[in-house]
Amino acid sequence: MFVTDEMIAGMVERYGSPHEKRYRFEVTPAEFQRIRSSQKHGRNHDVTMYVEKDGRLIVIAKPFYPEGIYRAPSGGLNPGESFDEGIGREVAEEIGCEIELEKFLLRTRVEFVNSGKVIHWRSFVFLARYVRGDFDYTDHREIREVKLVDWEDFEDFGRWMRQTEIGGLHYRAALHETVTDLLDRQ
Repeated sequence: MFVTDEMIAGMVERYGSPHEKRYRFEVTPAEFQRIRSSQKHGRNHDVTMYVEKDGRLIVIAKPFYPEGIYRAPSGGLNPGESFDEGIGREVAEEIGCEIELEKFLLRTRVEFVNSGKVIHWRSFVFLARYVRGDFDYTDHREIREVKLVDWEDFEDFGRWMRQTEIGGLHYRAALHETVTDLLDRQ
């Protein structure tokens, strides 16, 4: 298992107790397979970072996202990596900067469902602060664009995500809404 109870307890000790939430989303067969293919070595998680810079948020767009849809950066820990190591690596790959974690916001349990099959997933969501860097991200295969947006933009992103047939984007919209509520950024 990549993320152990001891690792989570260490993050709670450093960044506070997160809210917990459960979700269930129907996904297409292709999307189910894409999620399944990301589960190398039994991976069943992502770490999502809402990174603030000058009162705005750093967001990403994946190559397959419809134009105008952005979300918070996220990625998985590799086997044997700590949260700090994995987050540092993922942030460099996806947004090309350094961050400092501020708060452990949310811990989710998600079921992605297709034709009676279920993938159990977890997200560990943090609020972070930009420290330095020029957004020169390195993972051009997974990231199409990085930019700064206002918190209010997440309302539009969420609405547009829910208009797609991509269950994973519906999940990201739900995360945006939950984080916005938790931080009272409406």
